[in-house]
Amino acid sequence: MKLFTKGLLLIAVPSAVELALLGVVFDTQEQTAQAAQWVTNSKQILYQSSAIVDPLLRQAARVRTAMVTGDVSLVDRHTVWVDVGDRLSKLNALVAGTPQQVARVQAMQRAIDSYRAQTTAISQAMHDGRSLKSFIAQETGALPEQIALFRDELAAFGREASRLDAQRSAALARRRDRQQYALIAAVLGSMLIWAGTAVVFARSIGRRFEVLIGNAERLGRGRALAPPLSGNDEIAALDAVLHQTGTRLREAEREQTSLKTRLEARAQELAGVNEELRQETQDNEMFIYSVSHDLRSPLVNLQGFSKELQVSCDELGSIVSKAGLPAAEHRRMAHILDGDVQESLYYLRSAVTRAAAIIEALLRISRAGRLDYQWQRVSVGRVVNRVVDTLQGAISQRSATVTVRELPPAWGDPAAVEQIFSNLIGNALNFLDPARHGRIEVGALAAEAVDETEPRAVRMRTYYVRDNGLGIPAAYLSKVFRAFQRLHGDVATGDGIGLAVVRRSVERHGGRVWVESAEGAGSTFFVVLPEQPLRG
Repeated sequence: MKLFTKGLLLIAVPSAVELALLGVVFDTQEQTAQAAQWVTNSKQILYQSSAIVDPLLRQAARVRTAMVTGDVSLVDRHTVWVDVGDRLSKLNALVAGTPQQVARVQAMQRAIDSYRAQTTAISQAMHDGRSLKSFIAQETGALPEQIALFRDELAAFGREASRLDAQRSAALARRRDRQQYALIAAVLGSMLIWAGTAVVFARSIGRRFEVLIGNAERLGRGRALAPPLSGNDEIAALDAVLHQTGTRLREAEREQTSLKTRLEARAQELAGVNEELRQETQDNEMFIYSVSHDLRSPLVNLQGFSKELQVSCDELGSIVSKAGLPAAEHRRMAHILDGDVQESLYYLRSAVTRAAAIIEALLRISRAGRLDYQWQRVSVGRVVNRVVDTLQGAISQRSATVTVRELPPAWGDPAAVEQIFSNLIGNALNFLDPARHGRIEVGALAAEAVDETEPRAVRMRTYYVRDNGLGIPAAYLSKVFRAFQRLHGDVATGDGIGLAVVRRSVERHGGRVWVESAEGAGSTFFVVLPEQPLRG
């Protein structure tokens, strides 16, 4: 049975019993209200019956006085009949459920109507001046016959009304007691029903929840779970999911252990490869330094010998001019000395100069990887301002505008940081578009978020150098940081190692560098440097 169905049953059964109890309570309440209404009616009947006789007695006295005094105004008072009629109508309405009382009210109404007809006749006789002896003869008793009859009926009516009032008051008291007992029974019954429901819930659903919670805690602590719950409700389904999760977690732990073993082995392999790469990189740098250093001496000798050859050629040309050779031989000698030999010497000097520039570039790259950095907090703002002051001549020559934003400090080597921004700003100056006013902007992005739980996490800062120059084609973006890669060689001179040195220096700081560019729109070089010492 589903948990929803169980819950409905647990709610429906007590609710049905409570509704039955409420029905009993409402029934007793209705009976009590009806009895109270009867008692109220009885009280009203007694009040109306007690108040109805007085107007009639006063009217009878006025009629007798009028017959004695002859004052007809005492008889012509019709308000008393309206009052008595209203009271009788109310009595008739109040006793509508009691036929015997209704008959008495009708008898009293007939007596009143008879006496009223008699008073009307007396009034008419007095107005006509006729004798009242016949009427006086009828007034022999203490009260007129109709009034006496009315009073007798009213007395019987009052006795019956009093009996009914006492009977209804007793019934009201009994029903109020029953109502109180019904309320007490309903409250106690409701409490017992919900207590029983709570016990059933605790024994069935509550116990299953305890097992489920216990399995969840065991699963969280990595312990074995209790046996699965029986049944097909949602609790059993959730417990089955917990057992499946436990099985999958154990499988995942086994896979994690196996993966960790493989990762450790792979990490050892990578560590060995990194060490080999580091050694090879160091060997390559030493090789580059050694070769470039050793090649400088032969190049110096070549430059010296080329100069000596130039002097010798000039001296030989002077001798030939003074030797007085025949014209044909003189032209041939002049062609050899001024043509082939001079051209060969030019190519020789150019090759030596190019080789010297390449060797110097190799030495710069080698020094960028071998220099010992003096780690400290570097004011990047002052460094960039110093670079801009140094390049002020080139900036003025190109009529460019350099804007320096707020630059937070970084952690690194001051000389290396200055070289990084010097190369980037100089590179931006060299490749400005001559067709438009050059603009260069140096700034910094917001600090990157750092996961403090990582032991080697360091807050980094991203700086940028943006220009509106010639830009870099998309196909060339992956090559800009390689050594001896030159673009727009017809616009600016250079050996093509500035950006390679920038990348080497940035990587030694633990950062990275990249470029975003669009051909014809300009370039933005981004440099990431640490804000604090590297950990570990």
